[in-house]
Amino acid sequence: MKRQPVLSVEDLSVSFRMYDTGLEQADLQVISNLTLDVCPGEIVAIAGSSGSGKSLLAHAVMGLLPGNASVTGKILYKGMLLSQKEKEKLRGKEIALVPQSVSYLDPLMTVGAQVTGRTPDEKTLKAQKEIFQRFHLKEGTEKLYPFQLSGGMARRILVSTAVLSNAQIILADEPTPGLDLEMAVEALKIFRELADEGKSVLLITHDIDLAFHIADRVAVFYAGTTVEIADAEDFQKGPKALRHPYSKALWEALPQNGFKPIPGFQPYAKDLPKGCLFSPRCPYKTEECEKEIPMTKVRGGYVRCIHAD
Repeated sequence: MKRQPVLSVEDLSVSFRMYDTGLEQADLQVISNLTLDVCPGEIVAIAGSSGSGKSLLAHAVMGLLPGNASVTGKILYKGMLLSQKEKEKLRGKEIALVPQSVSYLDPLMTVGAQVTGRTPDEKTLKAQKEIFQRFHLKEGTEKLYPFQLSGGMARRILVSTAVLSNAQIILADEPTPGLDLEMAVEALKIFRELADEGKSVLLITHDIDLAFHIADRVAVFYAGTTVEIADAEDFQKGPKALRHPYSKALWEALPQNGFKPIPGFQPYAKDLPKGCLFSPRCPYKTEECEKEIPMTKVRGGYVRCIHAD
């Protein structure tokens, strides 16, 4: 019996109203028909190249998109359709974001106050000290301001803030850049512990190797949509266990797997091809690939490809 997802994203599309030529405006669609869900006690890692829509998904869930954004599709929290008002109500409480940029830290507040809140109780202060110790942040760090931190320290503070939020869903957007290997592994271990306690984690990362070993499932994004969702074990086994040509190419592009490139490049949002967005680079392309391609279930995973078997 499948568990009820805590977070469900159904056919999400995001476009931005922008100036094109002169004073003419046009809609630039950057996410198209994206589908994803996260269950209690689960880590879903999101893999894909830069510009594939990973961070935009997190911002759409949090309700942090700019005013020129237009959103269609559904985002549900525990089965409840989220409006902008509901997102704002849940933000930082039920749903927490570990942002990609350390500039999200308030420059006018000590980092301790940002992690624990202005009036923490003894339990919260104890938890803050424990998480700082795990991240090798020296005693007294809580009294510092963001400008007094190194980039790696600021990154660890952001992760600590999400951990102590007690949120049911944590959206971790590139939480490990700037961290050495030991601290990156420690951060991912903490996310694993949170998931094992029943929380849900959506992990957006370029550290795919690390993610494969702590995630339950992996979602592969390409040009603003989901092309495959499968168990993390499949990504450890290699191309034969994967379903989509891009997922296989992504695996083969990893340094330990030969660093093998593929011709072409991810399409710009303004010039998306018809049908399968990967088709211009795919060796299996046929005329059928120019039609709308839905996500289908194949060998226990989900894939957006008519050639998958």
